[in-house]
This record gives sequence, C-alpha cells and structure tokens, in this order.
Amino acid sequence: MSIIIAGTVRVPPENLAALRPHQLRMLAASRAEDGCVTYSYGEDVAEPGLIRVFEVWRDQAAIDAHFQAPHMAVWRAACAEHGVSDRKLFAYETASQRPL
Repeated sequence: MSIIIAGTVRVPPENLAALRPHQLRMLAASRAEDGCVTYSYGEDVAEPGLIRVFEVWRDQAAIDAHFQAPHMAVWRAACAEHGVSDRKLFAYETASQRPL
C-alpha cells in the first residue's frame, strides 16, 4: 500500500519568485528521502498563487520520517516568511494501481 498526499496551498502571487528556490530545495531533499516515490509542486495556470501539491510515499513510516527531517523546519520557516497559507492537504491510502 502506498500513500498519496494531494492538495493545495496558497502563496501571494508577488511572493512566488522568492519562494521558488525554497521549493526547489524542498523538492530535492524530499525526493532523496527513503520511501519517497513522487514529490511535486505545480502552479495552477488559471489561478496565480495556487500551488498544487502531489506526493506518493511508500508507507506511513516514510511520511513520519519526512515530517521529522531537518529540511522540514527550514521549509516551514520559508513558508511563513513568504506568506504560504490556506494549506489543504489530504492523505489517500491506495491498495493498488494500474495504468490508464
């Protein structure tokens, strides 16, 4: 079973450029973690400042370790500094997958 985390956060559009280097560091660090299958951010093209989050983790233990990783504290500070808000993330447990 894998766990998908999907949802959105909001960033003031004028802060997107300043947040981007922090996003890139977060992506690199998270993707290197044991148990991370996929980790990505995407800006909604129709709604500036709406960031879509999509992650796939091997299991809950990998997510728990992710939340305790040192780069998470740095990321949380950067989010606060750049006005990231309206965090709406949800976890989905998957029993199987298949190509469409």
